[in-house]
Amino acid sequence: MPHPASEDPRRPPLFTVTADSLVAVDFGPRTAGEAGPYRRLFALPGTRAFTVGNLLARLPMGMFTVSAVLMIAGTRGSYALAGAVTATGLAATAVVAPWTARLVDRYGQARIAVPATLLAALGSLALVLCVRSGAPAWTLFVAYAATATTPNTGGMSRARWAHLLAGKPEALHTANSFEQAADEFCFMLGPVLAALLCGAFFPEAGTLAGVALLVSGILLFAAQRSTEPPVRDRVAARTPLRAPGMPPLLAICCAMGTVFGAMEVVTIAFADAQGHRSAAGVVLALQAAGSCAAGLLYGAARPKGPAGHRHPWCVAAMTALLTLPLLAASLTGSLLVLAGALLVAGMATAPTMITGMALVQERTPEGRLNEGMTLAVTGLLGGIACGSAVGGWTVEHVSATAGYGVPVAAAAAALMIALRPFDPSNRFTDSSAPH
Repeated sequence: MPHPASEDPRRPPLFTVTADSLVAVDFGPRTAGEAGPYRRLFALPGTRAFTVGNLLARLPMGMFTVSAVLMIAGTRGSYALAGAVTATGLAATAVVAPWTARLVDRYGQARIAVPATLLAALGSLALVLCVRSGAPAWTLFVAYAATATTPNTGGMSRARWAHLLAGKPEALHTANSFEQAADEFCFMLGPVLAALLCGAFFPEAGTLAGVALLVSGILLFAAQRSTEPPVRDRVAARTPLRAPGMPPLLAICCAMGTVFGAMEVVTIAFADAQGHRSAAGVVLALQAAGSCAAGLLYGAARPKGPAGHRHPWCVAAMTALLTLPLLAASLTGSLLVLAGALLVAGMATAPTMITGMALVQERTPEGRLNEGMTLAVTGLLGGIACGSAVGGWTVEHVSATAGYGVPVAAAAAALMIALRPFDPSNRFTDSSAPH
């Protein structure tokens, strides 16, 4: 005869006899192993939906430039024209993006992001029509400049995490790490997908696919209203550009962008000099893969101390690891060894970017988070343009191997800025300051 079950879940298992067997039945609650940090992150309601939409919208960010270059060069026969058009779009984005982000902060993500995206999509479609119809070259510049209204999708996603995880620094660290890994993944996959579409179908295929992904992703992202940060009443907060501690961070972002821009140009030139120019994309993808993996691991860890203390160490590690490609190129001249060096060097990129973006979030005045993060992205874009120019000049006038000294010098400059002391008690707290 079985013992009666107890309502106390801590009671030992119930025993009973069935035929000639003794059976133990445990009515206590079953406990699963502790969920990992990323599993706990996406267990929050609505997070998976807005993440899927944001990733769809973010993937074209790595496609548009490559697609535009292949489309213009393939139909007009001029890489110089293609480069000038994309550079104009980059400059326009640097000017327009902070204003778009300010509107997002003031009026809400869905209200601003959707029309801004549709306007940018029209610019991309106009570029396709101008290229296909043989319109004058100046129309290409105007059309591509119109794409500058594309909202900072990564910044909007980080703003949602900051809203959902307020008061939970460890969970927010994991979310920021995931977002950085997503950035690396999109910028790793985007150029490959663009080249595949433009080569396998027709020159405009990459741009058209990018437009479709961008619009559908933003519409899905904006539809998730339950996770959207609430619009705060307009407060008289100074611009993030003038907040204490922000100018050095933006200068570091510019130096980081110089690393990325120079590394891309120099690696393409080095692969070309070795007779393997088509392999340059794979080699650069390895660097992004190393960064993506390191970002996910960094997010699963629990780093000690505030972000302001960790940031100089991350920049120092990045500077040290960036010497590996320079050594590999100068000592071996092997593209295979260089690929391994870039894979390892990339592992310091994501932790540095994650910690830097955490500082941007800390030091941005309340209610202007999207603007602050967009300013950081603008700094990166400006640095990429400078890095591409300096790296290209070095390759042309010195050598491709010497070009790997440019990222090292840029990272060293970022380290010098990061080592400057910053008093946390001097953080911006006065929301009554004028604009």
